[in-house]
Amino acid sequence: MRPGINLNPIDSAVKTTAPGEPWFNPASRRLALVISVPILAQVLGSVFNIWYNIAYIQPILTPTQLNTFLLTIVGFNGLVYPVGIGLWAGVGLSLWQPCQQLLHQEAIAPEPLLKAQQRVINLPWWGIGLAAALWLLCIPVFLMTLSLAPGPLNPDLYWELPISFIIAALIAITHSFFTIELLSHRLLYPLLFQQQLPFRTPNTFPLNLRMRGLFLAFGGSICPIASLLLLTVAPHHRPAQDVSFALAVGLTGICFSLISTWMVEQLVIEPIKELQRAAIAVAGGDFKIRITSLRADEFGPLIDEINHMIAELQEKQVLQETFGRHVGEKAAEQILQRDPSLGGIEQELTVMFVDLRNFTRRCTVEVPQDIVATLNLFLSAMVEIVELQYGGMVNKFLGDGFMALFGVGEPESEHGQHAVAAAIAMLHSLEAINTQLHQQGQAPLAMGIGIHTGRAIVGSIGCDRRLEYTAIGDTVNLAARVEALTKTVGESILLTQATQATLQGTIPTIALPPQPVKGQPAPIPIFGLGRDGRSGPALAVDYTYCTLPKH
Repeated sequence: MRPGINLNPIDSAVKTTAPGEPWFNPASRRLALVISVPILAQVLGSVFNIWYNIAYIQPILTPTQLNTFLLTIVGFNGLVYPVGIGLWAGVGLSLWQPCQQLLHQEAIAPEPLLKAQQRVINLPWWGIGLAAALWLLCIPVFLMTLSLAPGPLNPDLYWELPISFIIAALIAITHSFFTIELLSHRLLYPLLFQQQLPFRTPNTFPLNLRMRGLFLAFGGSICPIASLLLLTVAPHHRPAQDVSFALAVGLTGICFSLISTWMVEQLVIEPIKELQRAAIAVAGGDFKIRITSLRADEFGPLIDEINHMIAELQEKQVLQETFGRHVGEKAAEQILQRDPSLGGIEQELTVMFVDLRNFTRRCTVEVPQDIVATLNLFLSAMVEIVELQYGGMVNKFLGDGFMALFGVGEPESEHGQHAVAAAIAMLHSLEAINTQLHQQGQAPLAMGIGIHTGRAIVGSIGCDRRLEYTAIGDTVNLAARVEALTKTVGESILLTQATQATLQGTIPTIALPPQPVKGQPAPIPIFGLGRDGRSGPALAVDYTYCTLPKH
C-alpha cells in the first residue's frame, strides 16, 4: 500500500454490538442484509409468475394436468427453491467468520482472507447465477412433468410456460445484481479490505463501467421491452388480461429502472463526487484529504493514483515548508520549481556577507542575555529586509553575521540591484537599532557588507544524516573577502566590479583603489557608495538618495 493512503474500513456503525444477541452483531446484521434483500426481487418475480400462471396457463390445462401442475409447483417450491436459497445463503455465510475476525481485530491467515475478498467481489455473479439457474430450470421441469400427465398438451403451453418464467426471471435477476453489488460495497468491503485495496485482488470479475452501463440498459429498458414483446407474440385468448399484464410489466419495469438507476448512481456518481471534493480540497491547499472509497472497478486504480498524488503533494508541501524555514518561503518555492531534487545547479547569483564590527569584544563586557537579545534584534531586522523586502535568502548565520544569496532559484534577474538596495536598507535599519540601543544605555553597532556577483554552484551539500542547502565556489569566497576589506578600506558597503556592472546606473557608486585579495592574481577593482564622488564610513554617509523599489 502506498504511503499516505488511509484505509479505515470499520466505521462507527460497525463498532456497536450487543453481546449475546447474534442478530445485533454487526457482521451478522450486514450479512443478513446482503443475503435477504436480493431475495425480495425473486419474490416479486414469483408473484408475477403466479399471476401469469393463473391468468394464461391454468385455463389451457385439463383438470388432471392442472393437478400435476400444482403438485409440481409445490414440489419445486418446497425442494428446489430451498436448495437454491440455501446455496445462496451458504455463499454469503462463508464470509461470516472472516468478517467476525476482522471486526474484532483478530488474526486471520492470508489465504482465508484472500478467498473471502475474492468471494465478496464476485458475490453479485454468484447471486444472479443461482437465480438464473433456478428460473430457467423451471421451464424443462414443468414441461416434463406436464408431459407425463394424461392427455395431450395444448400447443399454446409451449409458448405460455417459457414466457411466464422468462418474464419473471427478467424482472427478478437484473435487479438483484445491482442490489448485491451496492450492499457489498457499503457493508462488506469496509470489513474485508482493511489492508488491501479491492482492485488488487486477483481472480475477480468486477463489473466495469462499460458493462455496468450495459447492465443498466438491459435491466431498465431491454427487459421491460422484451417482456412486453413476449406478451404481444404469445397466443393469448384473454385481451382484457393482456392489457393488465402489459400495464403491470410496464410499471414494474419503470420502478425497477428507477431503483437500478439510483443504485448505479451510488456506485458511479459517488466516487466521482469524492474525486471532485478531493480536487477542490487540494486546490485549496488541503493535502490531508484522502479518498476512502473501496472499489474493485476502474475507480480503484484511479482513486489509488489520486491518493498517491495527494500524498506526494503533501510531502512536497512539508519539504517546502521545512526548506522554507532555512532559506525563506519564497526562495524555497522558487528553488523547488527550478531544482526539485535539490541536486545542485550552477547559476549566476549575488552573494552578500554581513559582519558586525568588534562584536567579539562586546561579548566580553556585556552579560550573555544582553548579547543574545542584541544579536537577535539585529538579525531579525536584517533577515526581514533581505528576505521579505528584497527577495534574498539568508543562507547561513555566521556567529555575529550571516551570508545571504540573491537570485537563487530565479532566472537571470536584477539580483545585483536587489542585493545593493537591501544593503542600503540594512544600514538605515541599523541606525534605528542603534537609536534603540542608545535609549537602553548600550553601545551602538557597526557592520560591514561585502557583495559580489558571479556564477556559483547551489545545492544540498553534506551527508545522509545532515544536509545544508548552500552555494559554493569562487564567487562565495570572493564575497567573503570583500566583506573583510570593509575593515581596512573604511566603507560599510563594498561591491565588486561584477556587482557594480549589474546596477546600470540605478544606484551611484564610487570607484575605490583596487585591493589585493587572497586567491586573486592581481588587485581587484572595488566600489563604495557615496554622493558627489565621496565615500566614507557607513553611518557617516547619507544613503537616502539611492533608493530602489522593494522586491
